[in-house]
This record gives sequence, structure tokens and C-alpha cells, in this order.
Amino acid sequence: MRVLYLSLVIFFCSITVCFAQGSSLLLDDFQGPISAGPEGTVDFGAGGGSSVEVSAASDIKYSGNQSIKVVYDAVSGGYMWVARGFGLDAKNAAWLLKPEEIKWAEYNSISFYMYGSSSKAWIAFDIKDNGNEIWRFLVEDNFTGFKQIICPFKDFFPRDDWQPDNADKNTVIDFPIKSFQFEPRPPAKGTLYFDCVELNK
Repeated sequence: MRVLYLSLVIFFCSITVCFAQGSSLLLDDFQGPISAGPEGTVDFGAGGGSSVEVSAASDIKYSGNQSIKVVYDAVSGGYMWVARGFGLDAKNAAWLLKPEEIKWAEYNSISFYMYGSSSKAWIAFDIKDNGNEIWRFLVEDNFTGFKQIICPFKDFFPRDDWQPDNADKNTVIDFPIKSFQFEPRPPAKGTLYFDCVELNK
């Protein structure tokens, strides 16, 4: 009887896990080479006195073989970006899926795992929509270890400090989304790790 009970518990737990996996769609897990430049796999850079270095980290990761490691120094008046997706200067920064292959209407949020250090720094998570307008979600590094950051699409707001020249600026998120980027906000300095960017139902 006890064996039967344990078997049922394991069975229902496996259903829960499968259901949780089925309710999300993995966009990016940062596996493989992490490199910069026009042929690179990550589009990143900095200006105005800020600096950023991006690499793979196999020691601190949420899943798979590695996460993406961001060492940054964000100064007042400076800026930086760490981006993946499509239409970027780095030709090989693509997600696991193309934007047009995704049924965006089925998902109401985008999430990522961040390894926090309770630095109290603010990190902007930006998405670029099909009209090249950039939308922002802010998260505070007020925890330690990995945490899933869930960003409902309804809680994004248009960036008011900068938009691309070709952005339609219609204040509506036009799907499909083409890319995302992380930007620690100044003044702040430290190291962050990101993993598993997903769409969630």
C-alpha cells in the first residue's frame, strides 16, 4: 500500500512538472559561446564613462552548462546594454526561436532568472517591439541567489530617456518582440548573472 501511495505521489508530481514546463516557452538559455563584435553572440557595449564586460559562467548557473555573467560599472550620465535577439549588430545573438514562430497571444509575460547579491542596484529589462519601440521593466537587486523575475507585458512602459530613430513611438507593444536587453542603472557597480529567459502563460 505504501509503495502504491509513493507511486501516486511521484506520478502527480511529474504531471505538475510537465504542466509547469508546458505553461512556458524557453526563448534563451545562453548556452554555447559568448562573444562580442559583429560576429558575436551577444550585442553589448557602454558609453558615457560606464563599462560592461560579458562572459559565460559555469560556476553560477540556474540550469544547463552556464549562465551569462555581466560585470558592470554604471556611472551617472553613462549607459550600457547587454542584448540578445534579432535585428541587432551582433549577427549571432539570436534566440532559440524566431519571433515569427511564436504565438505571442498565448503569453502574458516574459521572465528571466537573475542571481542577486542584495546590492540594491536597479536593473532595467528592456524589450524591443515590432515597431522598434523600446519598453522597460525595472527590478531591484534586493535578494540573494537565483530568483525568477516575472515581467507582465502590461507592466512595461515606453522608455522616455531614449528611443531609436526608427521607433514608431505609438505607445503600444507591437508583437512580435524582436529582442531584449539588460541595463544596470547608475550609479551602481557589481556582477550579475542571468539565465533562462522564457515566455509565460
